[in-house]
Amino acid sequence: MLDREGFRPNVGIILLNARNEVFWGKRLREHSWQFPQGGIKYSETPLQAMFRELHEETGLKPEHVKVIGRTRDWLRYEVPDKYIKREVRGHYRGQKQIWFLLRMIGRDCDIRLRATDHPEFDAWRWNNYWVPLDTVIEFKRDVYQMALTELSRFVRRQPGRHQRSASQHGARHPKADTKVVAVSIEAVCSSTESAVVPCKNRSTPAVLDIASAMRVVEPVSAKPRQ
Repeated sequence: MLDREGFRPNVGIILLNARNEVFWGKRLREHSWQFPQGGIKYSETPLQAMFRELHEETGLKPEHVKVIGRTRDWLRYEVPDKYIKREVRGHYRGQKQIWFLLRMIGRDCDIRLRATDHPEFDAWRWNNYWVPLDTVIEFKRDVYQMALTELSRFVRRQPGRHQRSASQHGARHPKADTKVVAVSIEAVCSSTESAVVPCKNRSTPAVLDIASAMRVVEPVSAKPRQ
């Protein structure tokens, strides 16, 4: 479903934990990282599409999150021709997105990257709010900067902690956290997370799955594939 200008309606999701860190997902079998996002289906509202994409990509349900903000208007990015299927070139230009800011009220172990048969991510971590944009595929970086800047007004400041403003952030990005949670290690609940939704007991992952998960933990400073 494209608009008259060739842009596909889409939603983007910035998910905060209690420490104002954001969910940061590593794209399946790639070196780039990004926020959850996805297309708006015919007859869906942006809010409905957001909850559907949230569950498909992170396994979270509406009861695990609270909506605290959204962008006022569509944010657009164009996709280079080399990423566009030949049959839609000349018609499809890119994505126009409504971005939502969510607060996680569940636990880390509620996140399940394999909630569907077609996962988007093979690893995830909590990152400082101002994410390292050099790990995002190049044509999405400006929209990420715009979404983070616009929605930062909804992020409450943490007592005793300094948060960088958009003007301070500029073209430089803070050093990323090194904590990475691989897809099969979903049973671990963070003891430091303030949560109201208890986690169900899950079986310990097989050794083979853990070994496989270890292979997707890699330096987040790697450049995205162009």
